[in-house]
Amino acid sequence: MLFSIFARKPLSVIQEEAGDETRGFQRSLNGWNLLLLGIGGVIGAGIFVLTGQASAQYAGPAIAISFILSGIACTFAALCYAELAAMIPISGSAYTYAYATLGQLIAWIIGWDLILEYLFGASTVAVGWSGYVVSFLKDFGITIPPALSSAPFNYLHDQGWVKTGAILNLPAMLIVGLCSWLLYVGIKESAKFNNAIVVVKLTVLALFVIFGAMQVLPDNWVPFIPENTGEFGHFGWSGIFRGAGVIFFAYIGFDSVSSLAQETKNPQRDMPFGIIGSLLACTIIYIAVSLVLTGVVKYDQLNVPDPIAVAVNAAGDSLRWLRPFIKIGAIAGLSSVVLVLLMAQPRILFSMSRDGLLPESAARIHPKYKTPYISTVATGALALIIAGLFPIGVLGELVSIGTLLAFVLVCSGVLVLRVLEPDAHRPFRAPFVVPVSILGALSALSQMLSLPWDTWLRLLLWMGLGLAVYGLYGRRHAKIK
Repeated sequence: MLFSIFARKPLSVIQEEAGDETRGFQRSLNGWNLLLLGIGGVIGAGIFVLTGQASAQYAGPAIAISFILSGIACTFAALCYAELAAMIPISGSAYTYAYATLGQLIAWIIGWDLILEYLFGASTVAVGWSGYVVSFLKDFGITIPPALSSAPFNYLHDQGWVKTGAILNLPAMLIVGLCSWLLYVGIKESAKFNNAIVVVKLTVLALFVIFGAMQVLPDNWVPFIPENTGEFGHFGWSGIFRGAGVIFFAYIGFDSVSSLAQETKNPQRDMPFGIIGSLLACTIIYIAVSLVLTGVVKYDQLNVPDPIAVAVNAAGDSLRWLRPFIKIGAIAGLSSVVLVLLMAQPRILFSMSRDGLLPESAARIHPKYKTPYISTVATGALALIIAGLFPIGVLGELVSIGTLLAFVLVCSGVLVLRVLEPDAHRPFRAPFVVPVSILGALSALSQMLSLPWDTWLRLLLWMGLGLAVYGLYGRRHAKIK
């Protein structure tokens, strides 16, 4: 019985399940849908908030180099995700990959861990969405009181958990509820909504890059790499590397595309296109925006919550017309991130339920809408509560460590499967798999180690709870013993 926790799910069984059209999902997505869903899941708070803060505190204009370095680190993981998603085109994403390579216990751990990335991630971004919406409405004389737009709890490192006096963050709960409803009524409808808002935010960013480039003062880029202050991580090359770690959050989301493999018409071809394509597109956009941002405004003035809006104001009357559109772009950007993260989580729960590790109700497909409706409602309800009660700082750190752990295990899984199943059909093969997978795992692990101890403690507590659930339910009901 003890050895059942190391049982691997046979690759042949997974591939058979992936090809079974009677299992409920409807294949309605193509490569462009996946690409736009990937972009929708990535471009959000990272570009509209973190770029300015990381530039002001760590890297200066060289934040563009930080984006390149962080993008390269994510590319290693993206190549590994693409190989496994094309090879194992099923909704379980990293959970299923781990089950095929590292065994049942590790699969459970990564499935439980992905809740941190997707469910808590959606809640985190919803809190950021709330802040932008409150600010946008205030421009039109509509004020939402802090008591109804802030978390009732906060965590201070010197005091622990404290009450803020607020009641609930209602705008954050609103966007979670709206996205959950869209996902309930169908993946095709959700994809259309995502496509529309991705066009909006890409248009806004394009306007900023094009018209902002005309206002760039080259002197603002001098020195491009500010001299180190004498403290590691504050400018110089060490600041560039620290900046890369901080803006890693800006790349979270591309991996969620892999959870849609079972709803994709041609996953062997379209999965790599969607995963790698969205990551490359977002990296190029990030570099362009960061160069214009630091060219319009001196980097030391960008430690603000809305750096792009600051740049628009700095350009004077020539760009002032763009200010309301920047907020609209940010709101649209965050909306699509919430949607994509809430879309991925129920599909992980669906796969875990089909394997017996969670109650079978999580695997039920709506007869009309062809969505995992019970797990969608459960995910939305939990995310709604979390978004209404907790602050963005605590949630953001949990999302980062959860995502990085998933990257470590996926990169390791690719290498393990190359050894265990060397002759298996691989529609897409990650190039230079040994260095790519090792560098992917090490780069993610190194960023995990840079996170605060409090975050590690919460991860350990979360994993302890997950192992208890596995021992009491998952292991006993698992279909593979």
